[in-house]
Amino acid sequence: LGLLNYLHPFDGCKFRHVYESIKNLPDIAIKAPEAPVSQELINPTMNELLVRLVKNKRYILRALEVPYIPLLPYSVIDSRVLLPMRWAVAGTLAAAKQALAGTNCWNMAGGYHHASPHNAEGFCVYNDIAITHHELASSGLLPASDKILIVDVDAHHGNGNAYYFMENRNVTILDIYNDDIYPRMPAPKARVDIGVPLHTGTTGAHYLNALHNALNQIQGTYKLAFVVAGTDVLAVDPLGGFGLTIDDCVARDKMVLEKLRSLSIPFVVLGGGGYSKDSAKVISKSIAELYMIN
Repeated sequence: LGLLNYLHPFDGCKFRHVYESIKNLPDIAIKAPEAPVSQELINPTMNELLVRLVKNKRYILRALEVPYIPLLPYSVIDSRVLLPMRWAVAGTLAAAKQALAGTNCWNMAGGYHHASPHNAEGFCVYNDIAITHHELASSGLLPASDKILIVDVDAHHGNGNAYYFMENRNVTILDIYNDDIYPRMPAPKARVDIGVPLHTGTTGAHYLNALHNALNQIQGTYKLAFVVAGTDVLAVDPLGGFGLTIDDCVARDKMVLEKLRSLSIPFVVLGGGGYSKDSAKVISKSIAELYMIN
């Protein structure tokens, strides 16, 4: 990411570290999508104004929470930030197709749950779950009558997902989040079906107990589940405000995926937020311990 890596809390080397940690694990297939998603595939999930705004440098830098840099051309932002995000969206789409075909997947990136049909914010420009859902529905792989589940265990409330699926009652959202931090928006929180607002300083034991109770509220049959597995729940994360350890976070992932497996719900795990150097350690350890769950 070059200069942008110094202006943003995200660890630009995280995915490389995860790859190096898991590449030699047995029985794991590491794949990349064939191509990034096109803007034409993205556009139906954005309103007309947002389609124009995502081509504006000042707007994108604000969404990424990076200071305005006059001499930085939009082409650099597109190639170094937005293009990797479009690859990540393609990864979510490819993973969802694999899950529907019988193989659960983990996309190390994705989980851009703050991007909504009318706004890019919170480091999220494209909502990969929304784009994937729209494309699967358009192609007939996910008929409108099929139900999907979003399990959001990122420290931040997934307001973008809530806005996108505000009127779609075939989408169930479980969201456990820090209610004291961004985004402080009551309307999208009201859309959440199984909401678990917690507070700054929540410990691992309290968090895991609350999550266990929330997972037990899942009812019905679902064609597919998306898990936004943000690692910003770690105590060392500068933005999440929770108090979980690496082992707590791995236990969280295990709890969620074993629940989905017990309900026979195919799933796609997404990276979500995570802004500490320990983020890669959590993802690597979770994959190493959980890859047998399929």
